[in-house]
Amino acid sequence: MSAELPLSLEDAAKEHEALAAEIREHDKRYYQQDAPTISDADYDALRRKLEALETAYPELRTPDSPTEEVGAAPSEAFAKVRHAVPMLSLEKAFTDAEVVEFAARVRRFLDLKPEQPLAISAEPKIDGLSASLRYENGRFVRGATRGDGAVGEDVTPNLKTIADVPMRLKGADVPEVLEVRGEVYMSHADFAELNKRQAEAGKPLFANPRNAAAGSLRQLDPKVTQDRPLRFFAYAWGEASAVPSDTQTGMVQTLGRWGFPINPLMQAFATTDELIAHYHVIETERSELGYDIDGVVYKVDRLDLQRRLGFVSRSPRWAIAHKFPAEQATTVLEGIEIQVGRTGALTPVAKLKPVTVGGVVVANATLHNEDEIARKDIRVGDTVIVQRAGDVIPQIVAVVMDHRPEGAEPYVFPHKCPVCHSHAARDEGEVVWRCTGGLICRAQQVERLRHFVSRNAMDIEGLGEKQIQAFYEWGEIREPADIFTLKAREETAGRMTFLKNREGWGETSAANLFAAIEDARTRTVNRLLYGLGIRHVGEINAKRLMRHYGTIDALRAASRAATPPDPEIKKDKGNDDWQEMTGIEGVGSVVARAVVDFFQEPKNDAPIDALLAEVAPEPMEAAQDSPVAGLTVVFTGSLERMTREEAKAMAERLGAKTSGSVSKKTDIVVAGPGAGSKLAKAAELGIETLTEDEWLERVGEGASG
Repeated sequence: MSAELPLSLEDAAKEHEALAAEIREHDKRYYQQDAPTISDADYDALRRKLEALETAYPELRTPDSPTEEVGAAPSEAFAKVRHAVPMLSLEKAFTDAEVVEFAARVRRFLDLKPEQPLAISAEPKIDGLSASLRYENGRFVRGATRGDGAVGEDVTPNLKTIADVPMRLKGADVPEVLEVRGEVYMSHADFAELNKRQAEAGKPLFANPRNAAAGSLRQLDPKVTQDRPLRFFAYAWGEASAVPSDTQTGMVQTLGRWGFPINPLMQAFATTDELIAHYHVIETERSELGYDIDGVVYKVDRLDLQRRLGFVSRSPRWAIAHKFPAEQATTVLEGIEIQVGRTGALTPVAKLKPVTVGGVVVANATLHNEDEIARKDIRVGDTVIVQRAGDVIPQIVAVVMDHRPEGAEPYVFPHKCPVCHSHAARDEGEVVWRCTGGLICRAQQVERLRHFVSRNAMDIEGLGEKQIQAFYEWGEIREPADIFTLKAREETAGRMTFLKNREGWGETSAANLFAAIEDARTRTVNRLLYGLGIRHVGEINAKRLMRHYGTIDALRAASRAATPPDPEIKKDKGNDDWQEMTGIEGVGSVVARAVVDFFQEPKNDAPIDALLAEVAPEPMEAAQDSPVAGLTVVFTGSLERMTREEAKAMAERLGAKTSGSVSKKTDIVVAGPGAGSKLAKAAELGIETLTEDEWLERVGEGASG
């Protein structure tokens, strides 16, 4: 396939759909049919390209996307096993700098001083198939694949055929219940021997050791698995009735003492420099290991710190996978195309002479923006070095100046939209040019509508990319409210062209669409806000805003009342409504300004009014049984039993709203030593003030550490 990076949302959606379908097909081939048709590297490249595409275009991420699955969906051919502790994925780093930031982020969360130690373990990231082994009273009773992270496949008989998997653990301190996590893999030598046997038997060859291991473990007949040379490394644990160590490395060593193979290259380091140095040693020696690895996994070593750090989304805060570097290739830049995104951003795309980078054909690459083109002095006709950053995103790293053609001119960035020819503007301090014709620009209108109906927004089945384009061209849907009035207009007496009579539609498909539209009227309010396509308001920020304000009307009123600080007035912090919005955890001034600008723009009033007249969004779910559910809490001063981030995370988990500033809308101020102006303002406004201990007592955590 062609691994292009289309930068219009429409083209990105097409690429996303094709990539997801291709990955699912390959999953079926190597998981279920035991006959993969692409190499391990090519398969990984497809998945990482999909992840990068969804990072660039969050609206493309759907619940059924391959990136939302921690592993492969459980097959119907196997019995299901629900993991007592989910088997999560890991955040990824592709540069040394990202590892440094990971360690710094951990320190900030834990409020560790520079002189306080932070040991982090490092171990090779085995390229195999994750499995969980359950032991009761020291005996192996059940084994499962990772599956989708929550539910895996019962492959107990197959795991019993692997010599590295002990049937009975040794040691007096083995817990009564223990789930051991690890990787099933195949060595290079065993893989070569297996393929030799396959060839002699006239059977298809396996593409690589990882796929061979995955296919072998997931055989319906354990005798087939028994004939495959599978191995196992233990590296973690799930449910355990006892954990007889207080560190990651100590616990893994204990797993080795109990009878599991563990990786000898695992070590703990005191500094980030040592971690990275170890990574580069493993990188240079990886070809000599005898088995495939695709990076190094780092984990905060102390288990009590792991518990404090907790999890975010589908990965732990206390771990990260440092992947090996991207691959590069050289080709010719044949042209630069400007594409217009959903928000009107004019984005330059490099049109390349197709070249293979790491097994994937690249024809397009991102040029980011005008400043990036000027900084690298990229010109049409140049020979350029192309890299899939993080093994995924095609980008131009540098120009090969010795090959620059005579007469190549510096690129002049256009200041008019190529779609509607409206003036393009660039805000002070920004690098992006944006089309100003939002209401008339066809590129933006179609993309905004498509975003509105997308899976993670209003999720209207039957209104995909092609349908939105068609309704737009027919003049039936030009703004979100038109979607919800479509049926009424279709039923208008005397109407000549009914939807059911249009090409590609019929009575049943039209009825299904109207039912889906009706169902979407009550989507949760955060999804409605996300669907509006406000700059900087993705799924997470939509949830933060709606958790705080509750309704679109409340957010709209607050936005209209908000007065951002005047840059000409040195100490101006904006009014109370502005400070309340910027004080929401994770929001800040950039997001708040985008929201305020959107709702204060008069041209948005009519389409928003029309939309709100058609929908009845449901509120977000909250911890209703919590004593602080729905209250707005401000933490100030030095907390002694938890960090500020931990305190805010706890409050939000209990259904409270957190803010960084005190206002008349604040319900509780939790004040530690050193609290200053916020405590004084709370007293002035008569707001309830609690100490840290009183807060923990209020929420039922008073006895906790």
